[in-house]
Amino acid sequence: MGECSRNASCWSDADLENAVAASRSWRGVLRKLGLCATSAGSIRVVKRHVALLGLDTSHFTGQRTWSDAALIRAAAEAYSWNELLDAIGIKSRSGDERIRVRAHAVRLGLDLSHLGDRPRDTGSSQPVPTPELRNLREAATPLAACWFSLRGFGAAIPIEPTIYDLLVSTPEGIKRVQVKTTTYKSKVGWQAGVGRRPYSAGNREPLRPYDPELIDWFFIVDGDLNIYLIPSRVIGGRVGILLRTYSEYIVGSAAGLMTPSPHAA
Repeated sequence: MGECSRNASCWSDADLENAVAASRSWRGVLRKLGLCATSAGSIRVVKRHVALLGLDTSHFTGQRTWSDAALIRAAAEAYSWNELLDAIGIKSRSGDERIRVRAHAVRLGLDLSHLGDRPRDTGSSQPVPTPELRNLREAATPLAACWFSLRGFGAAIPIEPTIYDLLVSTPEGIKRVQVKTTTYKSKVGWQAGVGRRPYSAGNREPLRPYDPELIDWFFIVDGDLNIYLIPSRVIGGRVGILLRTYSEYIVGSAAGLMTPSPHAA
């Protein structure tokens, strides 16, 4: 069986078999046969003959970096989505990549329902992420809530944005707590900002001190994870402080959180 294209190039069944084996896409096949790679008509003709000859095209990737054959193999062997994506060479873990792979699996009639989000349990410990100071700001408010709760003081994080970060129930009543952190250490010690910046376009307003009538305590964590609990009246009117001058207000340390467990992998 043979076929001549509109540009007078001719190919045989053997030519087609060789082109399919050596290509990774339908356009690649057309180029191997000397046909116009963008011709929809030529693609239809070639696809029809490939089907008639029963040629295997599972190695085609097209715009993808993985083939149908690789996906079929990975689907049979993988335990989780991460394992499947790794097996077919996808580094991204975005939802779009998963949707794309799932769509191809449906086309191929593959069942991916057994895939979970957890890796296969190999019996060995999983690596424990290393704590980093760059995460201190996000961790400080939950850390403050835990610190107060361990002392029997109920702590609540406001649902709506407020001037304070925590409400703490104490024997003396409800205390409003502003949580601050610092990872900036000058030659003379840790410097902490204790001011607020009013909202403005471009966030260009200068820092202003907190009203001591609206804040009761400042819960401050420095880069060594020393914890300070400073009454607002003590630093009233300030927008920045040198923490070493307030060492009498150190109430604890969370430095152990930065030390990996000896049992961690």
